[in-house]
Amino acid sequence: MLYGARQVGKTYILRQFGRNEFENMVYINCYKNQAVATLFEEDKDIDRILLGLSALSGEEINKGTTLIFLDEVQEIPDVIASLKYFCEDAPEIAIAVAGSLLGVVNMEGRSFPTGKVNILYMYPMNFVEFLEAAGEEKLVELLDQKGNEDVVNALLDKYVDRLRQYYFVGGMPEAVLEFVESYNLERVREIQKEILKAYSADIAKHAGRETQKARAVFEAIPAQLARENKKFIFGVLKKGARAAEYESAIQWLVDAGLVYKVNRLSKVELPIKFYIEKDIFKLFLLDIGLLGAMVDISASTILIGRNIFSEYKGAFTENYVLNQMKCVNNLQIGYFSKDNSTIEIDFIVQAADHLLPIEVKAEENVKSKSLRQFIEVDNADKDFKGYRFSMRGFADQKWMENIPLCAVYSYLNTGV
Repeated sequence: MLYGARQVGKTYILRQFGRNEFENMVYINCYKNQAVATLFEEDKDIDRILLGLSALSGEEINKGTTLIFLDEVQEIPDVIASLKYFCEDAPEIAIAVAGSLLGVVNMEGRSFPTGKVNILYMYPMNFVEFLEAAGEEKLVELLDQKGNEDVVNALLDKYVDRLRQYYFVGGMPEAVLEFVESYNLERVREIQKEILKAYSADIAKHAGRETQKARAVFEAIPAQLARENKKFIFGVLKKGARAAEYESAIQWLVDAGLVYKVNRLSKVELPIKFYIEKDIFKLFLLDIGLLGAMVDISASTILIGRNIFSEYKGAFTENYVLNQMKCVNNLQIGYFSKDNSTIEIDFIVQAADHLLPIEVKAEENVKSKSLRQFIEVDNADKDFKGYRFSMRGFADQKWMENIPLCAVYSYLNTGV
């Protein structure tokens, strides 16, 4: 079961997988497909369902050599419920499902196939994948292998040029494809706007009673991130607004994959899930390119000079870093601050049994007062090492290591 927001490439990647790894593939799109709805709403006799799928697709279904790919399954919850019976009654049949809003699908009256499916998450393309799409395999190779830090530092200007492009284009596959094929920035922005319209339509169609609140939260994210303290403030949405009033709307957006929620931690200890403060959090957009489209920031602002990295109080850079970290498996992400202090650590990441205090610096000024205070004073009795993601190259200062922004994903993915 492949989770992911609309337009991140789920259908493409599973169809490629089917073509490359199986002799044949049964592809069924469940969107507005009454024949499929009828097939699955009756009894869950798998032999009958397999016969129906074969008839609908015109493909023979063979054990071990055929992939059944059911797309947009959020439209027919009975399809999702049937996966339990596929697992129990026909485990030799290869089946994959995908959908844009699997996280918010209404399974009322049906059971989710818990423990019967492998769930994978798909995100917009990260910076390394963007480099690959742009034909920069050598730059990718340098980032992916430890020990190349000096070479990366020497080529930092080239990485920064590509990073500026990524800030504008983002990681939505259609936008990336348009950029690498035509370099038509106006068309890239049109694609981003179309995706945002589709998200707005999804909210209107599926969020029910939470539609207006979900839209208000989604549209407020750029302004919230541009604040000095990026903690989400409900009063900005509506005077006197309370967290409880918007809790369901925010959860809908998170479950739909449109926003990422990073909670504050009451203390920095393992495991961080024990110390999450439920009502204090930051919200980030799923893609930095869409963030730029939401605020209509011009291509010249992003592509010329380095101002974009520090514009809007680093909102773009912090969102970028979070986007890269989401693509790394098995990371738990929070942040830390104190109400009575100016100390704030942008991200606290739990990677296996390690805690990584991370500071994000968008400016050329990279003094890390908060991080140093946190490492050397407040937690001097602990074996913490700080990490700073900034415009500068690799540098190890013993108590803290600087990682260039271009290497966020590669550095974390290859193991700290």
